[in-house]
Amino acid sequence: MAGKLAVIGAGLMGAGIAQVSAQAGWDVVLRDVTDEALKRGTDGIKASYDKFVAKGKLEAHDADAALARITATTDLDAVADADVVVEAVFEKLEIKHEIFRALDKLVKDEAILASNTSAIPITKIAAATERPERVVGAHFFSPVPMMQLCELVRGYKTSDETLAKAREFAESVGKTCIVVNRDVAGFVTTRLICALVVEAAKLQESGVASAEDIDLACKLGFGHAMGPLATADLTGVDILLHATNNIYTESQDEKFAAPELMRRMVDAGDIGRKSGQGFYKH
Repeated sequence: MAGKLAVIGAGLMGAGIAQVSAQAGWDVVLRDVTDEALKRGTDGIKASYDKFVAKGKLEAHDADAALARITATTDLDAVADADVVVEAVFEKLEIKHEIFRALDKLVKDEAILASNTSAIPITKIAAATERPERVVGAHFFSPVPMMQLCELVRGYKTSDETLAKAREFAESVGKTCIVVNRDVAGFVTTRLICALVVEAAKLQESGVASAEDIDLACKLGFGHAMGPLATADLTGVDILLHATNNIYTESQDEKFAAPELMRRMVDAGDIGRKSGQGFYKH
């Protein structure tokens, strides 16, 4: 399967989705609101292709062909003939509603509208459209070119056909899918990592063990590739705090009540690798 894909948002996730899709033969429109954001996104894609070529994992002519299949634009109207649209913007429902309302008027009737959200219920996002049966969650993982998983989420009104087409798309770009059949906030993966990070942060906050030892316990005891606090630093403590707040607001489940430590870290700007300091110094 290959066709026309539109990706809304040229950040790390959007650029990654565009990259793997173009490499798999999709014609990609990558849309963001500024030329600067688009340049950062496309520069990142080119740099990633160059790394794969240097390591012998991708032929130079294939990388050039994939890059040529990506069109960057600030014009949302460019999505009009897309078969699949993937939204990958900031995790705020109001922003997503604004985008999905606009997409609803622009895309063809048979197009699939997918959201890369990691925590917001798909049913809430779909409510902004006149076609909730065509809206689905397609949660990719970072870095997209390296991570094999795609979490497909069925909203309250998502049709079987939409879910099947979303799976076909994700598998066509090399991903393995799991299906979330009930649209709970945080789905499967974000609920699991948020619960683990919250508990790990509470253990560190209360002096039970150091960040290093908590992470080592998860790596050696459970076979995790990376401990939860190192994962928080990689993802961004601010992003995980936002996700766990979303889940707590929806579920009122106390295990998703983030500890004061995480809130103060975010207040202070200690949000992980991108700031140089999180649970660890980078």
